[in-house]
Amino acid sequence: MDPTEIEKADQELCKRFAANVRRLRRAQEKSQEQLADDAGVHRTYVSSLERTGTRNPTISVASRMAKALGVNPGELFD
Repeated sequence: MDPTEIEKADQELCKRFAANVRRLRRAQEKSQEQLADDAGVHRTYVSSLERTGTRNPTISVASRMAKALGVNPGELFD
């Protein structure tokens, strides 16, 4: 893969992550603030995660988000 292809793949992964976090949070009728509290991050961090491409979460944050949403971390990337 050339650097452009890698960057596109990374962007797509971030978009998928953002959409899954938003979908799961809304399905559980949680506010961004509630999810942030459950995951141990700031509310504005959740907001920026959900805005596709604004944040690229670390593995640790992805794990905490998954735990707060009650799902396997891999589900946030599917």
